[in-house]
Amino acid sequence: MSGETRDAILRPTALERLARVADVQPALLVTDFGADDPAQRAALRDAEALFTGWGCPPLDASALSAMPRLRTVVHAAGSVKHHITQDVWDRGITVSTAATANALPVAEYTVAAILFANKNVLESARVYRESRSRVNLLTAFPAIGNYRRTVGIVGASRIGRRVAELLRPFDLRLLAHDPYLDEEGARALGVERTDLDTLARESDVVTIHAPELPQTRNLFDAGRLALMRDGATLVNTARGSLVDTDALVKELVTGRLNAVLDHTEPEVLPADSPLYDLPNVLLTPHIAGSQGGELHRLADAAVDELERYAHGLPFAHAVDPTTLHQQA
Repeated sequence: MSGETRDAILRPTALERLARVADVQPALLVTDFGADDPAQRAALRDAEALFTGWGCPPLDASALSAMPRLRTVVHAAGSVKHHITQDVWDRGITVSTAATANALPVAEYTVAAILFANKNVLESARVYRESRSRVNLLTAFPAIGNYRRTVGIVGASRIGRRVAELLRPFDLRLLAHDPYLDEEGARALGVERTDLDTLARESDVVTIHAPELPQTRNLFDAGRLALMRDGATLVNTARGSLVDTDALVKELVTGRLNAVLDHTEPEVLPADSPLYDLPNVLLTPHIAGSQGGELHRLADAAVDELERYAHGLPFAHAVDPTTLHQQA
């Protein structure tokens, strides 16, 4: 992992747990598998497990050739697509990820965004700030609230499923679209399975949790955005590429739609983007995922997995190479 990642996630208690589970060298940080470092080469030659995080270089054939004893990779972060290659699977190396742990804060952010969106928090705050006097809510916001509103969940991913679970106590109608979600799975989640266009048309809030794949690029293009109800809110905590940014900006500048965006394309918008200043947009700098103290959950989850491995138990969060293409 990168040095920045190590410093952020591996607090002393996590290192102590690691030391109880494995023969680990806490001072050894690998950022380049091909580095000309005798101590690193010796450690990799003997390594049975890799404890990885953000910034891990690709585990390709060249890197793996230096690790003849490697049997497992435990990733203290979400997606493994950045460093797990086909060579890992070809060698029969098992892989675990803390993606489930990383999904929790994203789902929490999303639920907060949904509840605030239906409560017209951005608009009511703006009106109050500008008037600096009592606001007649019955006339200014006659339709606000979460009672029996419709929320559309795009993607029954780890995050999408957690969002559905967290929304169960509320009086909401939940729609969901995912090509891999069947009727039985939808009933178990407490959602109505529907096609994407119907979801866009009928939802007061649309929240995106689909993976970034070639077929999901611009999933919400000008045509699909046009289907959304006047006053509806689009929440994107997935990837910016799933939404046509130019088409979304055109809708937002008219005031017809609202948006809560934690991801955009490009990831950092140009300084002159209207999204920074539009009153109907809440733009955040990729904070929905694990940050600050939440990062410690990732390390704890990864150490839990390493403990299972050490005791000969199967991973609780193993990565399945046959379904990896469906995931973020």
